[in-house]
Amino acid sequence: MCGPPSFTYKELFTATDGFNDKMLLGKGGFGRVYEGVLSNSAQSIAIKLVSPESKQGKREFMAEIAILGRVRHRNLVQLLGYCRYKKELLLVYDCMPNGSLDKYLYNKGKPVLDWAQRLRIIKGVASGLCYLHEDWERVIIHRDIKASNVLLDNSMHGRLSDFGLARFHDHEVDAHTTRVAGTWGYIAPELARLGKATKATDVFAFGIFMIEVVCGRQPIGMAVDGGEPFVLADWVLSMWKSGSVTGAVDPKLEDYDQEDAELVLKLGLLCSHSLPKLRPCMRLVMLYLERGARLNEFCPASLSIDPDEDKEIDHVLCSSGASTITVLSGGR
Repeated sequence: MCGPPSFTYKELFTATDGFNDKMLLGKGGFGRVYEGVLSNSAQSIAIKLVSPESKQGKREFMAEIAILGRVRHRNLVQLLGYCRYKKELLLVYDCMPNGSLDKYLYNKGKPVLDWAQRLRIIKGVASGLCYLHEDWERVIIHRDIKASNVLLDNSMHGRLSDFGLARFHDHEVDAHTTRVAGTWGYIAPELARLGKATKATDVFAFGIFMIEVVCGRQPIGMAVDGGEPFVLADWVLSMWKSGSVTGAVDPKLEDYDQEDAELVLKLGLLCSHSLPKLRPCMRLVMLYLERGARLNEFCPASLSIDPDEDKEIDHVLCSSGASTITVLSGGR
């Protein structure tokens, strides 16, 4: 553990009015999250109270401190500190008053995000992920990129959160983890098959995330006719093949930049390519999004691979020696 606790239990108990239910922001398998106000500074904070019975929660508590306690970026949620009190484990974050992005994409009670907001959120998360992969002193693999893990600040800028599954390793050295982590719908095929997380598996998840934000639809949906589940990326690809990739744009968007939407959707499909070696790195993704580099033209057929080529996925990953760890998490 790094240094003395940043907060006393009494401070956090007071900040949440005794962890009152009226201060509860949400709860999941590993604990509860409360809103609070520090009495000495009037600063708004969010407090994750980790369930003492959850071994996974304890592991995530340690991972968040090890990683978020050391990184700083405008598009990453900031860990302010932590507290250990008896069996209680508490993490303290900067409060994100507008909550998680998924609520704005799927909750009819929330205002519709316009195109400028969506593109700014996508660029912001891309910037944060590029920092984790390329710009920090070590490589951080997030392993659970999804809309519900993107929180929105006062200005509706997106910040990547929930680093409980994240792992880091030195640059020029492969990560080593051995069990699948992440959320179905965002998990790259080689990760599902081999349990090996890399920067490329994060890029895959980010590609699905981009498509999700533009389309306003979840990565995997229930089949309406009892058939196969709806797979968003496959549907967007089919729309492109039929002649209009922008036909997949969220119908709630009354006005959007068609050229930008086409770029983001095609880039999302490229990032979620079945072959990891064909996915761009996050620095290149940033350049494409900021128009600092031009995305080369490619046809939708190039995103499909046949069964024989599929074996190359295993070969590429196994020969690289790359890998990563923990148990699959459901949506939290």
